[in-house]
Amino acid sequence: MDLLQRFRESVQQQNLFYQKDKLILAVSGGVDSVVLCELCKEAGYDFVIAHCNFQLRGEESSRDETFVRGLGKKYGTEVFVKKFDTEKYALENKIGIQEAARDLRYAWFEELRQEKKFSFLLLAHHANDNIETALMNYCRGTGLRGLEGMPAISANIRRPLLAFWKEELIEFAKKNRLEFVEDTSNKSSKYTRNLFRNEIIPLISKAYPQATSNLQDNIDRFKEVGRLYDLLTTEFKKKLCKIKNDEVYIPVKQLMSYQNKALIFEIISDYGFTEKQVEEVAKLAESESGKFIQSPNASVRIIKFRNWFIISKHESRETTTFVVEAEAKQLKTQSGQMKIERIPFTPDYQLPTADYIACLDADEISFPLILRRMKQGDYFYPLGMRKKKKLARFFIDQKLSKPDREKIWVLEMNKKILWVVGLRIDDRFKITDKTKSILKISLHPS
Repeated sequence: MDLLQRFRESVQQQNLFYQKDKLILAVSGGVDSVVLCELCKEAGYDFVIAHCNFQLRGEESSRDETFVRGLGKKYGTEVFVKKFDTEKYALENKIGIQEAARDLRYAWFEELRQEKKFSFLLLAHHANDNIETALMNYCRGTGLRGLEGMPAISANIRRPLLAFWKEELIEFAKKNRLEFVEDTSNKSSKYTRNLFRNEIIPLISKAYPQATSNLQDNIDRFKEVGRLYDLLTTEFKKKLCKIKNDEVYIPVKQLMSYQNKALIFEIISDYGFTEKQVEEVAKLAESESGKFIQSPNASVRIIKFRNWFIISKHESRETTTFVVEAEAKQLKTQSGQMKIERIPFTPDYQLPTADYIACLDADEISFPLILRRMKQGDYFYPLGMRKKKKLARFFIDQKLSKPDREKIWVLEMNKKILWVVGLRIDDRFKITDKTKSILKISLHPS
């Protein structure tokens, strides 16, 4: 079976793309991307060409751009070219040249795909590239995913040549008299990938002649293991993770009883935590209630609360104080809509029992009032009690978790808390037989 037929079958079997799709081919001008162009043309796919000029190799970069524009004429398709000041970008972002080039090209490819409404971006990575990637991942330290090499399908990216060896592509190019250009920088081993390609893998192959095919077989095995691994971790997550009010509750003892760091990572990585933080979770399990760790961007926390880990979003508190004036009838807050009413008190008035409503003795209250988040040291006199109690202690008695506490608002007058919103009013401002008018305040969640 020739390469073209195998290409067609590989695309169909993996459902990579279809005849109706409009494709962008990332083309450098090297043999790999030139062969990809020819295969797509012969297979009848609709495509355009995108070329990145990183301006790193002087005349050679200009030569490559001119050559790729010529491919567009040959195949009768549009060519998009983008020139980058790669060295400047690398310097500004304090990263290496190869990383800079990667960031720039992928960002532009996706921008182009969206702007022109193309279906997929096709990259010409082949089996040799895949082996290099898997081996590099292993050496730098990776999880199972890294050992699987490059995915054939990743978001809107497709890699249809992963099943083919470099030698096959070169042979196809010769047979079909395809012209291509050589990147002389590929001969230099100063870049990590070139070091693996030019020196490390050839040395390994001297000791193990079948090394490359064995590595490819291992990649296929790891992909199979990966699918099984995904099934098992999904079942564990269903068993361990309970969703409650947009928070995830995980029983500490049950999770730690598996003594499996991979399981911890698979759970916390869904929320932006890194593999390095697995040890932090293990330490958190032994910590006292209330301790927590944060994701790298501080948007999510894992909190130890009694026998649970609680994974909770750490919401921004840009607006933490609202002023309630005497004439106010309603107030819009982050937690919802607050309504303020003044009602004459009569002996037959039935006090509402809903948690979101507070009825206070209006004669005991002077404006303005302050609606704010709780803070350390806050205290009040809970309804029915003659002694003051710190809110921290009150919340413990109410068995509130740390995330729940952080959502609490208090209504304050002259540094006296009138109402711990949604929980309890202050005993000093309750309705009594002497009350003449009621200040009714309700906070309706948004």
